Amino acid sequence: MKTISILGSTGSIGTQTLEVVDILNDIRVGAITGNHNIRLLEEQARKYKPTLVAVMDTKKAKQLRDNLKDTSCRVVAGMDGFVEAATLPQADTVVTSVVGNVGLQPTFAAIEAGKNIALANKETLVSAGQLVMDLAKEKGISIYPVDSEHSAIFQSLQGNEGNPIRRILLTASGGPFRGKTLEELRHVTAADALRHPNWSMGKKITIDSATLMNKGLEMMEAKWLFGVETSQIEVLVHPQSIMHSAVEYEDGAIMAQMGEPDMRVPIQYALTYPKRSANPFPKVDFAKRSQMTFEYPDLDTFRCLALAYRALEIGGTMPTVLNGANEIAVEKFLDGKIGFLDIPALIEKTMKAYTVKQAERLEDLLKADAWARAYAAEAEL
Repeated sequence: MKTISILGSTGSIGTQTLEVVDILNDIRVGAITGNHNIRLLEEQARKYKPTLVAVMDTKKAKQLRDNLKDTSCRVVAGMDGFVEAATLPQADTVVTSVVGNVGLQPTFAAIEAGKNIALANKETLVSAGQLVMDLAKEKGISIYPVDSEHSAIFQSLQGNEGNPIRRILLTASGGPFRGKTLEELRHVTAADALRHPNWSMGKKITIDSATLMNKGLEMMEAKWLFGVETSQIEVLVHPQSIMHSAVEYEDGAIMAQMGEPDMRVPIQYALTYPKRSANPFPKVDFAKRSQMTFEYPDLDTFRCLALAYRALEIGGTMPTVLNGANEIAVEKFLDGKIGFLDIPALIEKTMKAYTVKQAERLEDLLKADAWARAYAAEAEL
């Protein structure tokens, strides 16, 4: 019986992870964490009976503690609580499904504690890729990607150890605004941006998909996960979301992983690797899915992807700054404070105002993240 901790159990990936747990029947949930949604956290705690429940909001933690006083669950609060959940002694694997740089500290702590990581928090590798991969190697732990694209790449690499990669084909759906002009994008609303054509995700990731920043973050994540150069990662817009990504080898052979767009499949593989288990999730009917198309992204219209490439080329703490500024920009857009095209404008302004530094320790990244958030929060366009 494997024991897991889920950081972000009330979000999209967290709730789908629990659906996978229900199907597999051989995984125990040792710890869960959340922020504001204590109603759902309480439901999860009563159903899965974890040893520990962590809530980032201290007031909400006190409320949940009162609600669960008739159970054996221990409720803790704040970042210290998240770190405790990530380092739960009996946990084998930590599912990091929180959104944003809040996942940095608990993920580092989990690796230090020798836990394998099922990684859905892409910002961890965007901000701290080299540090994370070096620490994982030092501690001898495995990082299993949960993002559908990175899981597809991971699966396409199986059985090809030692064969050089020519390029990684990182697919993108194109989001709800594929083919739109800059003038059309000037007037879109948050409600428009949240209507993703293929995937059901949280608000922040859905907006990132609409701006293509999500693909920029995934490009950075792929570089660190698979040890390739930026020039070896090619982003392809694939509106049908059937080919989740692929790897081309030196001889021209391309290995791809395909399936219906369902996050539960990569989540399950991250938890059962190298074993594959039966499940009731939808399977592809190629007779009905008779068309698969591909095109290059429009970097002039969707500038967030271009900014991500630029941040990775600059290196140091700049990817952290890009990520922090993006989180603030998305918050402002969802709150109606800025327009859709102001998202890349705010990120670029923040990047231009920053003096890049080398990232030698986690503290360097946390300082860069705090600076970027503060600047972006106050900046005017």
